[in-house]
Amino acid sequence: MPPARDKHAWRIELLAQRSVMSATDHASEARALAAAAEALGAAEWVCAYVPIDGEPGSTAMLDVLVAGGARVLLPITEEPGPLSWAEYTSAHDLRRARYGLREPIGPVLPPNAVGRAELILIPALAVDRRGVRLGRGAGYYDRTLVAADRQARLVAVVRDEELVDRLPEQPHDIRMGWALTPHGGLRQLGRGQVLE
Repeated sequence: MPPARDKHAWRIELLAQRSVMSATDHASEARALAAAAEALGAAEWVCAYVPIDGEPGSTAMLDVLVAGGARVLLPITEEPGPLSWAEYTSAHDLRRARYGLREPIGPVLPPNAVGRAELILIPALAVDRRGVRLGRGAGYYDRTLVAADRQARLVAVVRDEELVDRLPEQPHDIRMGWALTPHGGLRQLGRGQVLE
């Protein structure tokens, strides 16, 4: 896609591509992402999310993190603003929530709980090689990540073809340090390195 497109045009194109992905291909990518999650390394606290609407991944990725000893926090979407959090224990302990999300049924933690995380997996429609992330446009993560620990690894989770050369950027956008893709694995952004 040409870099001159604005965020809205990028979103339309990327959502259209996700909508035609077969269930078989999505499941294959989800398995690959769960395997790639093992390369993320040890972390006591991780903030992540449950994929919806064609987002890459599945709860299997969360289960890998928990099996590795991490305590995983998932977002709770309330009013527009920073995200609150609740701990993930299993896929069976998720409830349906607004916007089609699935959220843990446990106690809700305040937005500043994101500051506990050493690793933050962030949904994205695309991320560029500089670390510019394209989300869905509601701004939840931009408002949330300002409270993240400055040493936390910010990882955008995208399909391989959603790691692109350049996206439009705005001053409030928080750059990602890494991308996690099904087949490309964990890639450091800004340097183009692949970590084995």
